[in-house]
Amino acid sequence: MHETNAEITNNDTRAKRPAWGKTDRETGEVHPLAHHSMDAAAVFMRMTQLPVIRNRLETTAGRPLTAADCARLSALVFLHDIGKLHPGFQAKGWPSGLWNGPKAGHLQKGWEFLMLACKRTEHPFHETMLRIAEWGEAVGYFLAAILAHHGRPIEQPGDPTLREWDTPSLEHYDWRAETRVMDAALRRWFAEAFEPNAQPLPDRPAFHHLVCGLVALADWIGSDPQFFAFAEPFDPGYDAEAHRRAKLALQEIGFDIGALAGIPAPDFAKLTGFPTPNPAQAATGNVGTEERLLILEAETGSGKTEAALWRFTQLLAAGKVSSLYFAVPTRAAAGQLHGRVNEALRRAFGEQAPEAVLAVPGMVRAGEFAGRRLPDWRVLWEDRTKQVPARWAAEHATRFLAASVAVGTVDQAMLAGLQAKHAHLRGSALSRSLLVIDEVHASDSYMTEILRQLMRGHLAAGGYAMLMSATLGSRARVLWTDKPQPDTEAANAAPYPAVWVKGEDAPRAAAADARRSKTVYLETAPTMAPAKAARRAVAAAQQGARVLVIRNTVCVAAATWRAVREAGGESLLLQAAGGPALHHGRFAVEDRRLLDRAAEAALAPKQRKPGGCIVIGTQTLEQSLDIDADLLLADLCPMDVLLQRIGRLHRHNLQRPAGFETARAMVLLPEHGLDRLAAPDFENGLGGWKEDGEFHGIYRDLAGLELTRRLLAERPVWRIPQMNRELVEGATHPDRIAKLIAEKGESWKNYDRQFGSSKAAEGMRARLNVLDRATPFDNELRFPGSDEKIMTRLGEEGAVLKLDPPPQGPFGQQITRIALPARWSRGISEDHEVAVEPDRDGLILSVAERRFRYSREGLEKIS
Repeated sequence: MHETNAEITNNDTRAKRPAWGKTDRETGEVHPLAHHSMDAAAVFMRMTQLPVIRNRLETTAGRPLTAADCARLSALVFLHDIGKLHPGFQAKGWPSGLWNGPKAGHLQKGWEFLMLACKRTEHPFHETMLRIAEWGEAVGYFLAAILAHHGRPIEQPGDPTLREWDTPSLEHYDWRAETRVMDAALRRWFAEAFEPNAQPLPDRPAFHHLVCGLVALADWIGSDPQFFAFAEPFDPGYDAEAHRRAKLALQEIGFDIGALAGIPAPDFAKLTGFPTPNPAQAATGNVGTEERLLILEAETGSGKTEAALWRFTQLLAAGKVSSLYFAVPTRAAAGQLHGRVNEALRRAFGEQAPEAVLAVPGMVRAGEFAGRRLPDWRVLWEDRTKQVPARWAAEHATRFLAASVAVGTVDQAMLAGLQAKHAHLRGSALSRSLLVIDEVHASDSYMTEILRQLMRGHLAAGGYAMLMSATLGSRARVLWTDKPQPDTEAANAAPYPAVWVKGEDAPRAAAADARRSKTVYLETAPTMAPAKAARRAVAAAQQGARVLVIRNTVCVAAATWRAVREAGGESLLLQAAGGPALHHGRFAVEDRRLLDRAAEAALAPKQRKPGGCIVIGTQTLEQSLDIDADLLLADLCPMDVLLQRIGRLHRHNLQRPAGFETARAMVLLPEHGLDRLAAPDFENGLGGWKEDGEFHGIYRDLAGLELTRRLLAERPVWRIPQMNRELVEGATHPDRIAKLIAEKGESWKNYDRQFGSSKAAEGMRARLNVLDRATPFDNELRFPGSDEKIMTRLGEEGAVLKLDPPPQGPFGQQITRIALPARWSRGISEDHEVAVEPDRDGLILSVAERRFRYSREGLEKIS
């Protein structure tokens, strides 16, 4: 029997303050707790009706969901803020003087409320809790998951008492009466949940974790006044309004892709602007939509991005996914790719195309437009005068993965797989996406383990993924395919390019694109001295060549840049804002974008200006930038990285200056070889060192480096991409590495043990930090404390200095923030004030008794 409207109005407490769920302290407006609770529940209910989300829920539940299941889950979501009934929480919205007790958080109080309702017969919610307990043994897990909607699991209180809720007695607020309002609303608005004879709710941990994330997202949407305007007083018929608003909100933000799902997949030409797919793209396009993990190996510049977008549109049309997250290694790569993805979306879907979100923290960009943050979580978009609902996901980093299409760093995906705040929200939003991870070979042991665990959970939930690499050796590939390591002969015999499908024993071969084949002539120089590289670069540039110089470390890149200037080649250097420039990661975000554009203009594949030039930098020049060099000078590095660098050389069929008609690269080697680095020692990014019990370095795999050096000596002419498989396996296959270490003797064996132990420790650390969605959602599930940061990358996170007011930097732009390397960040937090003073060629930044210079060379520590 349903309660009448009169029974669930607040007539018995007309003179008292009603329980509020949301309040505006400036205007004094309130949104009743029952209304807000219904807002979140309605969004969740609508999510369960979206086909892809429904598929992920049913996959993790292990059975189809019934209408009663969805009603019961939504009813539990209605209780997500039940702790707000506590007077100590309600007091936060009252005028001063009405409450003298301590303020209370609603999450712990929510646990107290539900535990007391179960145990105490005099509790006004007792009878309803008994009915809810009949929904199955998993109810406790669901309540734990739902109360974790602010991003972290919540610890259950020890032994709560009703006395604390009832004392002191308040004339202006009665939590028991407000509980009866909530109780009556719950039973009326979710009547189907209380129908008898429904089967128990699914009791599977992965299902509970997925629900947790959806609840967190539903609460975030349901709390946004642009979608759910405050409505008071309490309305017994508010549920219909909440459902209407929920449906509209999910459509406006693009979580519900609506008509886009019914559009047939565009053909390759319409999507990409190219008339026909190349062999690797065609092989990708021929993989059926039932296959959920696909690995594409193809050379740099072969159109892997277009292949991934084609795969996405096929899966979208088939109803298998409803969003895309394109993950790349760096912020710069994300910025470059973002524009390409936007253009492809417009070609494919015309006016209905979603705007791709740039998923890079600190950036607010959707489609072609940037946003500026305002107070109170608002954003001003440059093409509008207010917030734009369709750009909701772009306005906060936690919401990036809720976008229809997002392009960002791999870190944003990894945060969905770590015991980090909002991991559940990110993971549940990601579950509906095709997750594309580009340059998957670039991940270290720590990152790889996190991504593997994330991928397992994503696929187990019914999700889809695509991994891409130009240089994925068999040692790395078997981590993703769960296949045994092939021997050297079998590994070398694998075709290249190739598409690998999880579960299949052999790859789907794709013939190499003859149009992209190139012969590269390699030479080595037995020195890494900056002066040597500078002289060679200047001589080539004076002959009209576009020279790309990639050094392993910032300090050596800067030294090489200075050596070019000292050799009289300043005018030949990369120019930006009227002067010479360097390219690496220690620049402010604003200047980095300027430098990216300058590098692309200097090494443009088309419409080149006459004359030579020299672009000097670090790993930031290896990928994503659309650059084409006549000559490459590069330090020794692992084979996969070297092939990436060579990918910047002779990318297009262009008219080259005399003497540079063929692709040539010089690789700079340590003057005294690699043996001394097995001490261990470190030189210009090669080798490693022990500090604080950990093994540090950039390119620590000495065996892989030595095998790369030998291949350079043995094979001075490389045919790319025909030799890619042979080269990568020759430098990375476990059998080759074991043989080399045995040959080298005890010092190399000792070094390899340290390196191996370090990798094992990194993998173990990753496993300790991973969020295992097979773990029951109970009181044992805990995230690290709020003061402990779970990192997506080891040793790469430093403090970010915020410059306010923004000074003018060395390139004439205002700069707002700059990141410090981790080793310079000890004792410095983002809250420290930064003093800025002009310098002869830039700025001096003083913070926490340390001084840094920021100039055209980038950021350097001076004291």
